[in-house]
Amino acid sequence: MTETAPDTPRCPYGYDRLPSPVPLYGPDYKRDPYPLYQRMREAGPVHRVEFPSGIHAWLVTGYRAAHAALNDPRLGKNHALGNADWRRLASIMPEPQHSQLQVHLLHQDPPKHTSMRRLVLDAFAPRRVESLRPRFRELADALVDELPESGGADLVAGFAAHYPFRVLAEVIGLPPELAERFDRDWGKVVQPVGPQDPGRPAYEARLRGLQTYIADVVDHKRADRPASGRPADEDLLGRLVAAHDAGELSRAELDSMVFQLLVAGQEPVTNQITTMLVTLLRHPEELARLREGVEEPGRLARAVEELLRHDAAFELTTWRFFAEDSDLFGTAVPAGDSVIVSLCAANRDDAQFSEADRLDLDRTPNAHLAFGHGIHFCPGAALARAELQIALATLLTRLPGLRPAEAPGDGLADLVWVPAVLARGVNRLPVAYDRRR
Repeated sequence: MTETAPDTPRCPYGYDRLPSPVPLYGPDYKRDPYPLYQRMREAGPVHRVEFPSGIHAWLVTGYRAAHAALNDPRLGKNHALGNADWRRLASIMPEPQHSQLQVHLLHQDPPKHTSMRRLVLDAFAPRRVESLRPRFRELADALVDELPESGGADLVAGFAAHYPFRVLAEVIGLPPELAERFDRDWGKVVQPVGPQDPGRPAYEARLRGLQTYIADVVDHKRADRPASGRPADEDLLGRLVAAHDAGELSRAELDSMVFQLLVAGQEPVTNQITTMLVTLLRHPEELARLREGVEEPGRLARAVEELLRHDAAFELTTWRFFAEDSDLFGTAVPAGDSVIVSLCAANRDDAQFSEADRLDLDRTPNAHLAFGHGIHFCPGAALARAELQIALATLLTRLPGLRPAEAPGDGLADLVWVPAVLARGVNRLPVAYDRRR
């Protein structure tokens, strides 16, 4: 254990020294993990931590250490590298879904990762994303049009929960009739529920519902194919089905990639919209300045980058493993133990960012790690940036006087943060505004 310096204030999580392992759960931690991350950075780059399931992992904190770990070729992502202790507690998704839905990009290593990633890059290429911005604005405006004309609304239920999915459906080629059938509750499968949890039956029902939906999506795209055997159009879902039928993807890999698109392609953006709005609502002067300068060239883009750095929706990366016992910044890590990088802790490192805890919407340069780094850098980063810029610009310009809701119990201090292990966000965000424009 690392002793606390005499002048260090008492830790808000109820202990004066960093325990081993450090618990990464609970409402206080989810509400504001940054004081704990600061203490961990000061104590060293690697810490033994514990997650709600009881699994222990090695957490990397600090910008330089995080950047190095994200680019370390010794650390693999394939679940087959995990040891028995990890598998007993961390492989919470039951069979057969674990084998059928968990072999997507996030859990692959080269050369398989390289070939799978190549299949999706064109759909998320910056040039294509830019060409679709007018359509993304239409989708954002349509959702704001449905909000109450005055008073206020819950911006999760009224906007953030729907906008990323509508954008995603356009980008990947999800037909409208199937898009209407998608149940957002299925997205909760990324919030694992342990085998003994009373919510386990509902969790497994979500998995089965989502798996049935994915099968319907695949069947629909295959039925759209003309007699030539080529995809009916150039959309991403059609290309993935064609890649499977050509022998480039197994059925589990195809289903896993569709699963990743439908869940990882929208839920993090929903969460990021909420963390950005919460940050701005907590900094009303910055919110007002951004609204006034939203049309200035580069201003909105810089603001989004800073909001991503200040509080990222992807708090922690997914599992990584050493194939053999290894040294990680002076810490001995056994083969198959899980290694996780704290992106949020890295992005608040004063050694990399001047006054890292301060929100500076004009910060530049801003080499944050909100989208990761290295070969697993988020392939949808350009799309996410466009969505976030359009979402903020639309909400700030069309909802003048945007502020926290004033009803008792609806203040920012009362927000309930999602209990997901790797993510940050809120499921409700009640706000007030003067009158919808």
